Amino acid sequence: MVSRIEGLGTPESSWQAWPGLAALNLFDLYPLPASVVVVAPHPDDEVLGVGGTLALLRTAGVSVRVVAVSDGEASHPHSRTVTPTQLAEIRRAEQYVALCRLGLGRAEIHRGGLPDGQVDRHEAGLADTLTPLLDEHTWCLTTWAHDGHPDHEATGRAAATAADRTGARLLSFPVWTWHWAQPADPRVPWSTARQVPLPPMIAQAKRHAARAFASQVEPLSTQPGDEAILGPHRLARLTRDFEVILL
Repeated sequence: MVSRIEGLGTPESSWQAWPGLAALNLFDLYPLPASVVVVAPHPDDEVLGVGGTLALLRTAGVSVRVVAVSDGEASHPHSRTVTPTQLAEIRRAEQYVALCRLGLGRAEIHRGGLPDGQVDRHEAGLADTLTPLLDEHTWCLTTWAHDGHPDHEATGRAAATAADRTGARLLSFPVWTWHWAQPADPRVPWSTARQVPLPPMIAQAKRHAARAFASQVEPLSTQPGDEAILGPHRLARLTRDFEVILL
């Protein structure tokens, strides 16, 4: 599957100018689930996609568990500064710091150890891994199965399979969709989209958490291949004062 992540993408100013985004119906957190399992293809997707929502749920007393499908070791395939093994270690540490900044430092983290960029080859096994973590009292939050990144899409499909087996409530969130899609884009199911407003303190905590992913939001070095993955233009789309969930 080919990624749809190229260029600078749709600017945040275009999204903010679209009335349809502000007009999305609100997502109702109640009745609260007994627990939440968030399935992240890379160590940052859970924070960038629904970090504020997770913080709200944890504040309300909901147990939060994180499944880190891969360690994100392939984010800089042409780097001569760090090896994939070193990058995996860096990204695991960044994820923990980010979760702490959101008040989620005690959340269980289940590490899948699947190869970054090849999650689709292990989709059935991932569904089997997720199944015992879910039940009918659990919400399963994961990347949208049409998000435009192969790992995100395979993770979304695997989570959907596991949720279907167990009766867990599946909730998807866009990450790279904000990059390739356009306002009112017919490829996005806006009718199922719901907005989660973030209180100022939680929105600020999320932005602080996002900065913990230094290997992604800053260049690894000045050498070719070490460029930032999430430059300011991309980060702006993921650190708003609200988040979007697809039912």
